[in-house]
Amino acid sequence: MAENDENDVLKSTQVVIEEALLKLGFKEDMIDLLKEPIRVLSVRIPVKMDNGVTKMFTGYRAQHNDAVGPTKGGVRFHPAVTENEVKALSIWMSLKCGIADLPYGGGKGGVICDPRKMSFGELERLSRGYVRAVSQIVGPTKDIPAPDVMTNSQIMAWMLDEYSRIREFDSPGFITGKPIVLGGSRGRETATARGVVIMIHEALALKGIELNKARIVIQGFGNAGSYLAKFMHEAGARVIGISDVNGALYNEDGLDIPYLLDRRDSFGNVTNLFPQTISNSDLLELDCDVLVPAAIENQITEDNAPRIKATIVVEAANGPTTLEATRILTERGILLIPDVLASAGGVIVSYFEWVQNNQGFYWDEQEVDDRLRVMMIRGFNQVYEIHKSRNVNMRLAAYMAGVRKMAEAVRYRGWV
Repeated sequence: MAENDENDVLKSTQVVIEEALLKLGFKEDMIDLLKEPIRVLSVRIPVKMDNGVTKMFTGYRAQHNDAVGPTKGGVRFHPAVTENEVKALSIWMSLKCGIADLPYGGGKGGVICDPRKMSFGELERLSRGYVRAVSQIVGPTKDIPAPDVMTNSQIMAWMLDEYSRIREFDSPGFITGKPIVLGGSRGRETATARGVVIMIHEALALKGIELNKARIVIQGFGNAGSYLAKFMHEAGARVIGISDVNGALYNEDGLDIPYLLDRRDSFGNVTNLFPQTISNSDLLELDCDVLVPAAIENQITEDNAPRIKATIVVEAANGPTTLEATRILTERGILLIPDVLASAGGVIVSYFEWVQNNQGFYWDEQEVDDRLRVMMIRGFNQVYEIHKSRNVNMRLAAYMAGVRKMAEAVRYRGWV
């Protein structure tokens, strides 16, 4: 695969999807269907800005496949959103749902914008405009959105309210990641990080490393990264490195995580308050037991993979490790827990929220956490068993576990 293909998240995803389906015994027609989303909508959203000028924003919604059930996935607001990225993310959501055995296919949405440069009112008008633009293809039995990069429970609340106005009835199951007072689930905000914690526990146990002696490095200090740092610190592990977009902090004796959490801003920035920092690239190569990329795509590549000193890499971000880097890490004996497994906690608890909305009966946080643990460990064991029995790397094993249910549903429906 050419280098530009290697860093193209859609093309690299399609390569592994094809390999997984072939390993499972499916033919070319299944590969042709599942390597692309079944439906992609591109929209233009007019938003009146605070200065009185109407600005046009471009947005997307991709629905990978709905053979298993309605599609499910977040909406990100980010200046680097592209159609191909949204397509790839929808496929990854399908895989996460398959690994967790949820009754969903994958969906994903995005709007090209920079929320850091928008006012509260402008963000509300953009959120409502996005829902109006995609309202024909979403809904509690069609496609259920959720928070993603640079979106949060407030944005979900505006989207819910707009959808309820359009449909003229209250529909809490239309969207997940909502505030609890609007039907959100307890434990949803921390779900991705808690899922990663469970994976770290399982991986450390496999490697014979005690949690309270583990050295953890976390790239990214947003929602997932900051909660992960908090949970690891509280569990007694040493968090020796964290980073944000401005740089990274490192202390071999362990960072003061409560202090950093108190000082971070709403976008996860904290390193700009410190005179002595290291680069994100240096952070990735620190000597540690567990490295958690929790930022953006393509952070571990064939260039730096030979210098990664972690015993375990747990992907909390989407697509942080390229395929060539995956091969290098595997050959070096580094245990990689791929993104479609490690970060499945968010969609699992989103599923719990949807179930609670449909039932009108709500669970306490302990029940949410207990159910999450059972499903994450079951997914880990399934992927690890395929990895060992089929002699494939952990990423391919996860793709095989994730795509199998969808492919079988497609076959039963007679689509191919």
